[in-house]
Amino acid sequence: MQKPVNLSEALASFSQIYSPRIVARVNDYDVRVAHTRGEHVWHVHDDTDEFFLALDGQFDIALRDADGNQHTVTLRVGDVFVVPKGTEHKPSSPGGAILMFEPTGTATTGDHHDGAIPDHVHSTTGQELT
Repeated sequence: MQKPVNLSEALASFSQIYSPRIVARVNDYDVRVAHTRGEHVWHVHDDTDEFFLALDGQFDIALRDADGNQHTVTLRVGDVFVVPKGTEHKPSSPGGAILMFEPTGTATTGDHHDGAIPDHVHSTTGQELT
């Protein structure tokens, strides 16, 4: 049997940023937590929405439409936002933590991305919480 997972303890168990840990699974979806700081990479998920919940600090999501127009959504503790599938987006943060809900196997850098992946961004489909 599984035990409850305390999100504060889960986040305290690792320090890498943009390196999500899987804290639970719901049907074919992962519930992931991650530390955030700095710029991520512009990317898109072609076939799935991406759910974000700000757990700590501030989390910004720049969004770019098909015409290249950009705007940024700012999440503070307790705020949720869904990036619709097919929407180019680039997360950034002055520091914080997030919870994500997305299909198992979804890459953190999307189905495709712009430019090189920064060293501090872990391109992964999530790691088990240890």
